[in-house]
Amino acid sequence: MPSDNHIKAAMSLIEDKSKVLGLTIGIHENVQPGTWLPRKSAQKPPKLFFAGANPTTTYLVVSLDIDAPFPAFTILSPILHWIQSDIQLIGNAALAFDAPFVANYIGPAPPPASAPHRYLFLLYEQPEGFDLTAHAPVAGRTVSNSNRMRYDLDAWAEKVNLGLPVAFNYFTCN
Repeated sequence: MPSDNHIKAAMSLIEDKSKVLGLTIGIHENVQPGTWLPRKSAQKPPKLFFAGANPTTTYLVVSLDIDAPFPAFTILSPILHWIQSDIQLIGNAALAFDAPFVANYIGPAPPPASAPHRYLFLLYEQPEGFDLTAHAPVAGRTVSNSNRMRYDLDAWAEKVNLGLPVAFNYFTCN
């Protein structure tokens, strides 16, 4: 099983409301940690907001499903749902990007009859010298499902010199 130090660090941020990553997902604005969302609403990447964002800092977001295939049987967890780099503050806490993805966004898809899954969003300060082309699929290809399952965020974070998360949020969906 992949290590989960980054996940534990991110989840501890929920206790500090100033470290909650703002999410707008479909028609759902200001999604609070743990909010249940319909699957259909979350098939496109969320809009990101962070009141603590620094205008001179570049950020990176990682999204994971930590309950696959079932919350009581997480043998495939975590599943990578998104990595986006080169995120900048564009004003009023709104974050935006125009760079290609590192891992394309995939929406929630828990199996039928599953209890709700938790979909995490971890915001990081992007490491100095992060090379998108060294980590993104060639020519904008999507990341295969086999490369998403049992994703070892801690190993990837070490490889790219990623610090600990600066903000975090999650929603649930089934």
